[in-house]
This record gives sequence, C-alpha cells and structure tokens, in this order.
Amino acid sequence: MKTKHYIGRANWLRAAVLGINDGILSTTSLIIGVAAAGSDRGALLIAGLAGLVAGATAMAAGEFVSVCSQRDVAESDVERQRKALEETPDEPLNELAEMYRRKGLPEPLARQVSELLARRHAADALARETLGINEHARPSPIQAALASAVAFVIGALFPLGVACAVPMRYAVPVLYVFAIVFLAASGACAARLGGCPVGKAVLRICFWGTLSMLFTALVGHLVESYGIAGGTI
Repeated sequence: MKTKHYIGRANWLRAAVLGINDGILSTTSLIIGVAAAGSDRGALLIAGLAGLVAGATAMAAGEFVSVCSQRDVAESDVERQRKALEETPDEPLNELAEMYRRKGLPEPLARQVSELLARRHAADALARETLGINEHARPSPIQAALASAVAFVIGALFPLGVACAVPMRYAVPVLYVFAIVFLAASGACAARLGGCPVGKAVLRICFWGTLSMLFTALVGHLVESYGIAGGTI
C-alpha cells in the first residue's frame, strides 16, 4: 500500500493556519480588552474592524517581506554555486559526489551521476542537493501575502459576528467561549490536514489563546478600574 505523505501541504497549511488563528485570536483579544474596559457595542465593532484591517495588512506585508527575503537568500546561494562552478568546477562536483556516496551510491556511480547532473543543470543540482533549494518549489511572495491576508480576514469575521449579536453584559465570557470553539475547530482541521495528532494541536492553541485573551481582558479591566479611558489620569 502506498504511504500517504503530507509534507507537500506544509507551506500553504502554515500560512492558512497562522492567518485564521491570528484573525480569530487577535481580533477576539482586542474586542475582549475593549469590552472589559466598559465600552459600548459601537466601540467594540470599531475596534474589531480596525483590528481586522490592521491585522490583514500586517500579515500580508509580513508574509511578503519574509518570502522575498527567503527567495533572496536562496538566489544568492545559487549564484554563489554558479560562481564556484565557474572558478573551481572540480570542488563542487566532489561535494556533490560525496553527498551521493553518503546516500549509499558506490563511488563510480556517485561520480557519474554528479557529472551527468552538472553537465545539464549544474547550479540547480548543487543547490538542491547541497543546500536543499528546489527552484520549482519556492513559494510566491504574492501568493503567500494574499493567502495570509484572506485567512486573517476569515478568522477575524467570526469574533466580529459574535460581537454584533452578543448582549453587552455577557460580551467577555461569550466571546471567550466562541473564540475557544473556533480555535479548537481550526486546530483540529489543521491537524487532520497535516496528519498530526488532533488532541495535542487543539490543547496547544486553546491554552495559548486563553492566555492571550486573559491578558487583554486584564488590561481592559485595569483601564476601567483606574479611569484611563475616561480621562481621569
């Protein structure tokens, strides 16, 4: 029976999970902090919408810059390999042959494979084998930025919807409960798609999500208690 692998999903799964979880958690935490300060529904929705826009654009910008930096480093390494091939062609070939020998190929075959690859795609072969860089598997900065932004917006819409409907006197506990449910569902889906244990993923995201919302609720409560929002300080 053919073994099923999940490593090919790693890049897009990471971006989707981060975006959705950040959208749920940061927006809920922001709304809970504002609600704990005794604000009205209008202030909650303004804060939530501002958090959605700021978070989505920040996620997109951060992912774009991160992937561009990753590609720049990879291209620099490939360029160095090309220069090394031009200046000292034997040294990179020996390095490539040694890698194949460590993988179990006999000495003559390792040398033959290295020379054959080097004749056709020398720099790419060396980058793939010695640096782990695959030219065809590099992520696109635009795709990564859009995926992160869209995922964040989807995640942020859940707490915003709850904030529109929940009675204000129950806002903090209801938002917390719904956020934990959303985070648990997101963590479970990500674990299933990635072939990982569901229970561990759900516990991890719920634990850290609870800490985040607890801290923002505490800040909001302190603001209300000391009258900072009302201008007494």
